[in-house]
Amino acid sequence: MLTIAGFDPSSGAGVTADLKVFAAHGLYGLAAITALTVQSTQGVRRFHAINHEFLAETLECLAEDVKISGVKIGMLGTEGIVRVVAEFLASSGIPRSHIVLDPIMRSSSGRTLLDSQGSGLLRRELLPLVGWVTPNLDELAEMVGCEVSGRESVPLAARELASDHPGLNIAVTGGHLDPPDDFLLTADGAECWFPGEKIETRATHGTGCGFSSALLTQLVAGSQPAEAIARAKQYVRAAMAAAYPVGKGRGPLNHLYRLDEL
Repeated sequence: MLTIAGFDPSSGAGVTADLKVFAAHGLYGLAAITALTVQSTQGVRRFHAINHEFLAETLECLAEDVKISGVKIGMLGTEGIVRVVAEFLASSGIPRSHIVLDPIMRSSSGRTLLDSQGSGLLRRELLPLVGWVTPNLDELAEMVGCEVSGRESVPLAARELASDHPGLNIAVTGGHLDPPDDFLLTADGAECWFPGEKIETRATHGTGCGFSSALLTQLVAGSQPAEAIARAKQYVRAAMAAAYPVGKGRGPLNHLYRLDEL
């Protein structure tokens, strides 16, 4: 399993969180870092994008050595990095159905994590190569270019995005809805809502990363779309409920909570 994402030094999100999710599901994880960030549980201060040629060499090196079963894509940061990732996927031979994009455009604290040129290239060249995209409401709105502010607008926006990208499964995370239901529009047009409920916890840092990575593990294991969403959602909920206090802000999930049960 390969994660292509940024590095969060607090390990609540990014490649280190993804690797913990992979390990929690009994899978071996590889990582290609796209950006270094200065952040903690209190938010992102700034980031430094990795040289895109360095990233391209990293991906080439890994692919030459290891058979990659699935890819999770997180923070990309710049247009150059989006292009490198798109070129890698186009020549990788990895099944589209085993590629999940978490379209991170802004941090929860409001800092821009993907420039406008990169956002446009993501829509034009990266989305046609991935089998799944897992936006929250704000990210979905940015991708379709219209406001997505309530439950009724989610299916409409998802259908609009799907109309431009045949073969794409869209899982919209509803953390900003009340109740926080998630929505799935499959590549063959099936629609389904997944009921959610608020959990009283500060451990909400990296929930999107955890969900998309857990979703990938289920897809690689052979789960059908609705089943994969349900199991990924169940994992994130359990990891939030099992979290312990870390930091002064929004803490991380307990990605390895299953170890406590051994």
